[in-house]
Amino acid sequence: MSATKTAAVKTVRPTTKATAKRILEGVVLSDKMDKTIVVNVEKVKVHPKYNKRYKSSTHYQVHDEKNEFKIGDKVKFIECRPLSKNKRWRVLAK
Repeated sequence: MSATKTAAVKTVRPTTKATAKRILEGVVLSDKMDKTIVVNVEKVKVHPKYNKRYKSSTHYQVHDEKNEFKIGDKVKFIECRPLSKNKRWRVLAK
């Protein structure tokens, strides 16, 4: 009697594949920190039951290497690796 073992097949996903990074746009609320700005992003959502549109806003801490953006500027920023406890975004352009 011969015993046969079944081999477990593992599927390995390639780690070199680039993931899609989110790009957001918003208005600078604060530039008081060094190399960091706070950006407000407004979204328009639709209520699931009442189909009423409403605004929702979120604040993001964004890395600004040259301290070039001031309050009121419109900026585009992209998702990146964690730079600090709260910073996961980098400025792209005005």
